Order: sequence, then structure tokens, then C-alpha cells
Amino acid sequence: MPVFAYILIQTLRGKSWDVAKTVSKMTGVKNVHAVSGTYDVIAYVELTDLPALRDLITKVHDIEWVQRTQTAIAV
Repeated sequence: MPVFAYILIQTLRGKSWDVAKTVSKMTGVKNVHAVSGTYDVIAYVELTDLPALRDLITKVHDIEWVQRTQTAIAV
């Protein structure tokens, strides 16, 4: 069953555009926006299943400037 989710990302100061650019190139990512507020980047993703989402989140955490993420799975 397909999985649709929003990944909310906090970055180091001044790195939101770099993170957004990197995330936008990842498989399954449909939209990415640098935003203001508690989070610096929000990515909308569409993936085949939960293991694929887990793998994508792991890749996001591997980005040098990412401090923390929060994932909201659409129900």
C-alpha cells in the first residue's frame, strides 16, 4: 500500500536551502519547501511502503546539516 507523508526537518542555521536541494533529489520526494517557523524544510513524499519511508528518513538524517526530523504520515 502506498505511503504519503510529510517530513519536517530542522537544520543548522543558514543551511535550509542546501538541505532542501539535497532532499529534492531523493527518490519518492514530490515537493520540498524551505519554510519559516519551528521547522526549516518540509518535504512531501510518496513511497511504496513503510520500509521505503524508513530508508528515506535514514538518508535525510545522513545529511550533514540536518539536526532533527518529525514525520507525519497521511492517513
